[in-house]
Amino acid sequence: MRRVVITGQGTINALGQDVPATLEAMREGRCGITDLELRDVDRLSIKIGGQVKGYDPEALFNRQQIALYDRFTQFTLIAARQALDGCGLSFAGELAARSGVVLGTAGGGVNTWDENYRTVYEEGKNRVHPFVVPKLMNNAAASHVSMEWNLKGPSFSVATACASSNHAMGLAFQLIRGGAADVMVTGGSEAMLSFGGIKAWEGLRVMSKDACRPFSANRNGMVQGEGAAVFVFEEYEHARKRGAQILAEVVGFAMTSDAADIVMPSKQGAARTIAGALRDAKLNPSDVCYINAHGTGTAANDKVECAAVADAFGHHADNLMISSTKSMHGHLIGGTGAVELLACIMALRDGIIAPTIGYEEPDPECALDVVPNVAREAQVEACLSNAFAFGGFNAVLALRRAP
Repeated sequence: MRRVVITGQGTINALGQDVPATLEAMREGRCGITDLELRDVDRLSIKIGGQVKGYDPEALFNRQQIALYDRFTQFTLIAARQALDGCGLSFAGELAARSGVVLGTAGGGVNTWDENYRTVYEEGKNRVHPFVVPKLMNNAAASHVSMEWNLKGPSFSVATACASSNHAMGLAFQLIRGGAADVMVTGGSEAMLSFGGIKAWEGLRVMSKDACRPFSANRNGMVQGEGAAVFVFEEYEHARKRGAQILAEVVGFAMTSDAADIVMPSKQGAARTIAGALRDAKLNPSDVCYINAHGTGTAANDKVECAAVADAFGHHADNLMISSTKSMHGHLIGGTGAVELLACIMALRDGIIAPTIGYEEPDPECALDVVPNVAREAQVEACLSNAFAFGGFNAVLALRRAP
């Protein structure tokens, strides 16, 4: 069976507008959640988020591109440019035909929806820009990445709420492992921090007004973020022969459905997915020492995730480190698993475990080592990245240190 490695990475998120800045913030336990700067923010109950500040699209894209690119597509292209510039590949001929892109997003062009609803309903205009549909569609980011880098192989988008990025990266892994592609550009992006986006989420009553505190007994909800992370997944022999720098190896993936409830997570579903990822990777529970948790900061999610980890790992659960970087960059919904994969690669390459910040009070129902508040040094040979989404969709990736 073909092996799959990661040879490029890029990001823009509330912690930094590239990978080095993001990893530095994770090592320092720095919080990127700040007061939102949005139109009509005074009408919102939730006024904080992991917003990308100091971002000027006109410095990076021309007017014609901005007319075509929603904010989530802009973020994707920025992260993809970093990943592809860093991996040393160019796509032509047979390689172009055997390279593709699969990206995750939950909301797609939410900013475009929001802007054009205002135009029609609030301002009373009867026409919108002719590119509104291609700008807001969920596959817009994947389409523009494929066109900009001449990726002619399997290309599509995945929308499974908070598990979108993990599903996208897992499918990219399977496409290469199964021989359908040699290189896949993958990850995810989200840009829901608009008036309409936040107002919709307020209705669920799962949002915190002050901070994201995963696993802490006084947690009171999730905090949204925005941004993107994109990776280059490559068949191992292809990467080795060209002398590529290998960041990590993807060794397993599992996905399941709870088939139970639209918003409440299931311990059984999450535990089955974790166990499935271990089996697919041919890892023993004792081989894993770090998990990047889904860890949203809601009471139900954190409790269920800890119980699922305990079920899947048995006694070894007490030896695991499990942290949630959402406490720093917020919950990027469809893009969150991609940004969190950066923390997994940092753990494998640099031996640095990103902390769960905002942790204040132990919770007996979350009695695992959650790496509270301060990053930790540890040698990590293998790790997992969890994603458990609304709708009961679960996706877990397993990674090893670079071969």
